[in-house]
Amino acid sequence: MSETLLVIEDETLVGSELQRHYRRGGWEVVLARSLAEARRSLVDQQLEPLVVISDMSLPDGNALDLLESLAPARGGGEWIFLTGYGSVPDSVRALRLGAYDFLEKPCDLERLDVVVAGAGRSARAQRRLRDEAAARSRRYAPASFAGRSPAAQSVRKMLERLTRVPFSALVITGETGTGKGLAARILHHAGTRADGPLVEVNCAALPHELLESELFGHEPGAFTGAKGRRRGLMEQASGGTLFLDEIAELDPELQAKLLRAVEDQRIRRLGGDREISVDLQILAATNRDLETMVAEGDFRNDLYHRLSVFRLELPPLRSRKADLEDLVPLFVAEFNAKSGRRVRNFPDPLWERLRAHDWPGNVRELRNVVERCVLFSDGEEFPLEWLQLGSPAGAVAALPAGAGSEGVFLPLDGSMAIEDMDRHIIRTALEKHDFNVSATARALGTTRETLRYRVQKYHLLPDSD
Repeated sequence: MSETLLVIEDETLVGSELQRHYRRGGWEVVLARSLAEARRSLVDQQLEPLVVISDMSLPDGNALDLLESLAPARGGGEWIFLTGYGSVPDSVRALRLGAYDFLEKPCDLERLDVVVAGAGRSARAQRRLRDEAAARSRRYAPASFAGRSPAAQSVRKMLERLTRVPFSALVITGETGTGKGLAARILHHAGTRADGPLVEVNCAALPHELLESELFGHEPGAFTGAKGRRRGLMEQASGGTLFLDEIAELDPELQAKLLRAVEDQRIRRLGGDREISVDLQILAATNRDLETMVAEGDFRNDLYHRLSVFRLELPPLRSRKADLEDLVPLFVAEFNAKSGRRVRNFPDPLWERLRAHDWPGNVRELRNVVERCVLFSDGEEFPLEWLQLGSPAGAVAALPAGAGSEGVFLPLDGSMAIEDMDRHIIRTALEKHDFNVSATARALGTTRETLRYRVQKYHLLPDSD
């Protein structure tokens, strides 16, 4: 597919020659003979040229003024300026405005071809980055936190408000698997720092010594094995967002260094002798109660208050089961696309089974369950046999027709967890022996002490149900 090149040139011979030359090279060339004509193409007709070749001085003004007025919405195109009389102020202004190059007339076509080719590569890279950023913004919009429950709607409204303000720090709390990582990506990609980098680090995944080097960076020789200079994650995140997951696991000594860096917006690499300015937004996430940790002396009070400019608490899935009917189709569509499956029918028993489960792993557990079911599906029906959610507490599996009175039937379709099987076996044996612990222990081939422990664990006394 040909790409657009805009030529802004008032000299008829020069403009026509450039137009013919680059059309032969496969470009779609648009020729404008004045700034007004160029503005109509760029603004009114929303032309998005990959490269612009422009004379500096035109009858109706200086082309640098046009570039400056279009700067907020340039669309990733590169500008090359040609001028019959180069001046230092103009060249400096052109580069300051982001022009790719500044050439004097007459310019050899071979040299111009080299410059145009380089400008094209640069513009393609910029467009690719812009398109990827736009895709991330669409993927991580506040609406990505799906759900119809009041709890989900409340989180979504908070995310929408936070993405519109330039906050410095925020703490995201919630159980494991509730979507803290998703919330952090929404806050970055839909927020005021979306054009900057998002750097993520799990504070629980790295030892203290390595984490300090990862956060602040190091100079050569700072410690054994430090052969070169390394930019730390805080330095890499400058201009964007640093996401500190599992912030509660941060070593107390490192908490003090992090507090100083956040307060001063300055860091010092390990082994370094100078401070480096950083400008970043910090998102901290944890599944622990930071206020309790502060009260018990396990987390610095000053760091907690510095990070919790805003707080966002994510609810567990068990408290918003109304969202299952929104989340399951989303995950099914995702894994259909990844695996080439075509699951689209959701039988009524599916929703009963999903609502009966407590979801200790929250949305992450639900996503894993849906992935397993979609990958093992054979058609358009959602396969219930691969849910493997266990049976509701107190449920007793029925014996199939013809089963012996001394046997215990256990379904092997994934509907019962191992603990449910253990409970069912013991309960069935107790009922058969009228809850006589000694007789039941002999029948099961175990000791009375072991059986008593399990009876208490599973609340299997006659009046426990």
